[in-house]
Amino acid sequence: MTPAAMKRLLLLAALALPGAAGATDYAVQPGASTLGFSDTFQGQAFDGHFGQWTAAISYDPANLATSKFDVSVDLSSAKTGDDDRDGALPGPDFFDAAKFPRAHFVTTGFRRVGGKVVADGQLTLRGVTRPVSLAVDFRPQGQGATLDVATTLKRLDFGVGGGQYADASVIGAEVKVSAHLVLVAK
Repeated sequence: MTPAAMKRLLLLAALALPGAAGATDYAVQPGASTLGFSDTFQGQAFDGHFGQWTAAISYDPANLATSKFDVSVDLSSAKTGDDDRDGALPGPDFFDAAKFPRAHFVTTGFRRVGGKVVADGQLTLRGVTRPVSLAVDFRPQGQGATLDVATTLKRLDFGVGGGQYADASVIGAEVKVSAHLVLVAK
């Protein structure tokens, strides 16, 4: 066997190894999926959600090195059910959506912590980029899956609600963010 033929054979063998394949690409089913947040205002809990966002999901629980999340959120689509709060959130004191219309999260890697998976990445919000880690719960179902992720953000780290709204006794400093995605393999 020639050296060139041997190289081709070794390359084909390497590609056939389990785990050598890439992650599965998934399409998010927007009608069944949610991206939400919760915090407190004057001691009272409130929940909200983003109505407009996109997520590119590639995931292989057996080979996390090939997995990737890339999420973009339209910040002007935040809704909490309170007209005053909903009017203020896109404004300059909070998301400043006119200047920074989108938040963006992209993974930099995945790791296992005990029996759980954590997605590490970078979140850019209001022009500030910081590391963020998401708890990941992936459940295959037929030709698709559900993916639940959660994290807690310190809003002031991103300049959200600064100035007169920086008082954490009025608006909670920690915002819980969670998503429930219904996925179909592409």
